Amino acid sequence: MSRFKLPNTYVIIAGIIILCAVLTWFVPGGQYVKADDGTLSYETVSSVPQTWQIFTAIYHGFVKQAGIIIFILVVGGAFWLLNATGAVEAGIKRFIVRIGKRDKLVLVALTVLFSLAGAVFGMSEETIPFVGIVVPLTISMGYDAFMGMLVVYVASNVGFSSAFLNPFTVGIAQGMADLPLFSGMGYRLFCWAFLTLLLVVFVLVYARALRLRSGTGPVGEPSPVGEPSPVGEPSPVGELVEPLTRRQSWILIVLLLTVVALIVGVTCFEWYMVEITGLFLAMGIICAIIAGFDSDRTVKELMAGAKDILSAALVVGFASGIIVILQDGKIVDSILHSMQEGLDGGGKVGSLSAMYGIQAVINFIIPSATAKAAITIPIMAPFADMTGVSRQAMVLAFQFGDGFTNMITPTSGVLVAALAMAKVPYTKWVKWIWKMVVALLVLGLLLLLPTALFQIAGF
Repeated sequence: MSRFKLPNTYVIIAGIIILCAVLTWFVPGGQYVKADDGTLSYETVSSVPQTWQIFTAIYHGFVKQAGIIIFILVVGGAFWLLNATGAVEAGIKRFIVRIGKRDKLVLVALTVLFSLAGAVFGMSEETIPFVGIVVPLTISMGYDAFMGMLVVYVASNVGFSSAFLNPFTVGIAQGMADLPLFSGMGYRLFCWAFLTLLLVVFVLVYARALRLRSGTGPVGEPSPVGEPSPVGEPSPVGELVEPLTRRQSWILIVLLLTVVALIVGVTCFEWYMVEITGLFLAMGIICAIIAGFDSDRTVKELMAGAKDILSAALVVGFASGIIVILQDGKIVDSILHSMQEGLDGGGKVGSLSAMYGIQAVINFIIPSATAKAAITIPIMAPFADMTGVSRQAMVLAFQFGDGFTNMITPTSGVLVAALAMAKVPYTKWVKWIWKMVVALLVLGLLLLLPTALFQIAGF
């Protein structure tokens, strides 16, 4: 098992494209026809077997998703530029120091902070260096490495899963589903607050359990994984952090104003991909100017950010070739019809639960949220329409299914790197976290049910 390695995401997508082309030779063609009263009826048509079109499908896929690809590249470059200023990292470090040695307050504040970062700008890979900072801090306070992972990595994943402004999950998925970007924010904000509150409660309960087991005070020496430490000296983390500079403070203010402008723009002025792309690009350039970057440095950082996220952008184009093959082969509606018949009688709840389960399972094979959105949303969106499930609910099912299992899937590079930073073996981590992942998956389903059973604003 240690030698087993999943193929590259592009290899998986290429295999799916070839498989879909093969299916066009055997699956009967079909299409849905809309009647004058708006109802859909399915009828059989001749399929169009695909051969060399597997190569042209990729081109058409890129053309089809050009707007989203540009959005990913520009936003990725803008956030890279923001991170290059060092303001966000310095701000979080300074936040940790300002809280002081009040251990319960430190744990709660860090949990909320990293959950909010995951919900607003999709903090994921950025948690890795903070794991290296916070794990020694929690150990020095008498807790263990699991606690450090909990308030940084798990918190950011909970925020990522229930995100309300994350451009790399909510933005991309809604764009592919032809929904207004960041619409339905009210219920997503509720989900984020609810799940984050439960995580805060768990953090405090776990902290108390460690205290009762060790009988120590609030500060301790480093300890083995999962074992609380005896009383010792305070952590030196605070002594190594310098105060925020005036430039860094202004950059953080610009970030805050960008978030406010984004919320106002999408809720009051119906901003979409073009306006939001421009907003993030302006944020990056303004932050670069405040940081004192010259024009060459600014362009280099933007290009570095675009290069860093290029793989995610390319995945969207490649994966869109899948739906092109299915559509050109006239079998996409046949597949949707089969799915609909398979869930006949299940209603909205059964259909939404199936979407949620599919997303959670696929995440073990394709941990990239962008790749999953590109592969699944074009199929799930029309399926949601046919089963009466709102597209907003379908996107929320995608978010939950993608995010929660990230905390346990061995194919997640971020998880593996974070565990390495925390010096926590993967087997011990799975043994410790699996019950929480199951609980989150169940909670995700319970939060999805109201979107199928009741009228919720924006859904």
